[in-house]
Amino acid sequence: MQSVFRFRKSSYSNPEVECVEIATNVADVVAIRDSKVSEGPVIRLSPAPWDTFRTALVTGAFDR
Repeated sequence: MQSVFRFRKSSYSNPEVECVEIATNVADVVAIRDSKVSEGPVIRLSPAPWDTFRTALVTGAFDR
């Protein structure tokens, strides 16, 4: 199923260090991968958990 995803780089990614790509083109799935390892593992979430995780990232919930 990985081949059906159309990944795009996250606007929050740093190209030299943190390269995250997401795909939202498949209904009810948000796929996430490391762009440096495009054939590597893909994390798949439903939209609600993705929204919760994304909000936590954007609001700094994981910052120390």
